Amino acid sequence: MNNRESVREFLISRRARINPEQVGLPAGTNRRVKGLRRSEVATLAGVSIEYYTRMERGAISGASPEVLDSVAKALQLDDAERAHLFDLAHAASPVARPPRRRNSKTWVAHPSLQWTLDAVTGGPAFVRNGRMDLLAANNLARAFYMDVYDMPGQSPNLARHTFLDERARDFYPDWDLFAEVNVAILRTEASRDPHNKELHDLVGELSTRSEEFRRRWGAHNVRHHGTGSKTFHHPVVGEITLAFEGLEMAAEPGLTLTIYAAEPGSASEQAMQLLASWAATEYGAPASAAPAR
Repeated sequence: MNNRESVREFLISRRARINPEQVGLPAGTNRRVKGLRRSEVATLAGVSIEYYTRMERGAISGASPEVLDSVAKALQLDDAERAHLFDLAHAASPVARPPRRRNSKTWVAHPSLQWTLDAVTGGPAFVRNGRMDLLAANNLARAFYMDVYDMPGQSPNLARHTFLDERARDFYPDWDLFAEVNVAILRTEASRDPHNKELHDLVGELSTRSEEFRRRWGAHNVRHHGTGSKTFHHPVVGEITLAFEGLEMAAEPGLTLTIYAAEPGSASEQAMQLLASWAATEYGAPASAAPAR
């Protein structure tokens, strides 16, 4: 990934979305571009127009945390966008050490991690990286993401499934939301690890094969994705709504453990129990999803 280009496009896109009135400035009638002018952002951030112009051209290396924070406030960045800006600045530093990432093709879950995943019997549990590869899972997750694991000739990858597999349109009732989340996660990972060849190859593949991905990638949107709820339409058990928690793994930098759970006593819990029984037949998994209440 080209760090300078990412910095430039991110800052320009954030500046363009702010109306002058939002920051107490007169709109005027002689604006040739949408959003704030560079000079206005510089004034709001308390830096010179020359300095901010250099930043917006990608020369962000050496910017202090105080300056980055001031620019983030001037551009009204949310927490995820602010973290993204800091990641871009860190990646641009000539002394920055590349983050330690596991190669998805060689990484194998250690036995205790797989035991932990298998101990989660009430819902899907899996480990993914920032590239959206599914690296380890319990059998309920394999049954839940059966179409992802079924994609021919590819390792299981949520982003590739979302944009390149027509079945994803049925699996995700709100496909647009899931598409936005996938791209935001990939964009965040690109700022943290811009020299990751596997990630670069995936983005290139998706950009070439999917106009939907290419358009969203150009928007430079990022977001935190640690907790919430999602609705799916599973090919075996139908509609199911699950809460999820995503936990960063301290022992494995760059990996996230995600666990899904249905509301106790809900129709979704019954659907998950049915899926567990189906998985037991299909994969030999124990059919011990949370018992009906």
